[in-house]
Amino acid sequence: MTIETIFRVSYSDTDRMGFMHHSNYFKYFETARWELFRNIGIPYTEIENEGIVLPVTESAVKYIKPALYDQVIKVTTRIKSFRGARIEFEYRSANETGAFINEASVTVACVNKLTGKACLPTKKMVNTLKASMNE
Repeated sequence: MTIETIFRVSYSDTDRMGFMHHSNYFKYFETARWELFRNIGIPYTEIENEGIVLPVTESAVKYIKPALYDQVIKVTTRIKSFRGARIEFEYRSANETGAFINEASVTVACVNKLTGKACLPTKKMVNTLKASMNE
């Protein structure tokens, strides 16, 4: 399953060259990730209410072309893999003309909110994530 999230590059996200600063893509990826969770039926608030947080453990991005101030960009997000306490997401971004901007991956770990230790996701999360990967 993939979802598309639309963003407009704000002035505060750009650098002196008018390009979106490389670090700001990760804000967009995070928003897209939570929209994917919401879309499959497990909003982040529900995950936190179950005592689980999902910190990023790995991230990588390949920049192809810059996004510019006021451009509309589309981030396509999918769950690439799900094993144990780790969930890996894959992202592809394109600008409003359809030009490919970047590709990225982010891995998060299920962590017990109170202990800070890795934990397995809830049964509902497991079932929902597996079902969404088969769509």
